[in-house]
Amino acid sequence: MPLPAILFLAQRASALVLAPLVLIHLGLAIYAIHGGLTAAEILSRTQGSLGWSLFYGLFVAAAAVHAPIGLRNVLREWLGWKGVGVNVVLAAFGVLLLLLGFRAVSALTGV
Repeated sequence: MPLPAILFLAQRASALVLAPLVLIHLGLAIYAIHGGLTAAEILSRTQGSLGWSLFYGLFVAAAAVHAPIGLRNVLREWLGWKGVGVNVVLAAFGVLLLLLGFRAVSALTGV
């Protein structure tokens, strides 16, 4: 399968995963704000939770796939940047998003 087809499918699949996760995340944020929860209270509820770790880990993984592919398309269309260079740079960007995201999940959940 050619690379553009793989990237097309990967971005669409990651969007299918991200959409409900974003809605749940926003709903939780609204609930926490209206409930008057402090950051310390939120952290006390997420620390040691395998469920929250899996939820936000999946969120991070999907975003780390989705964002670089979209950014690749923008750079190719707007700047005309084509070839291996754009792929390498954005693959590295995806890995960076994944590592930093998992670090944040670990800090949030302690898992």
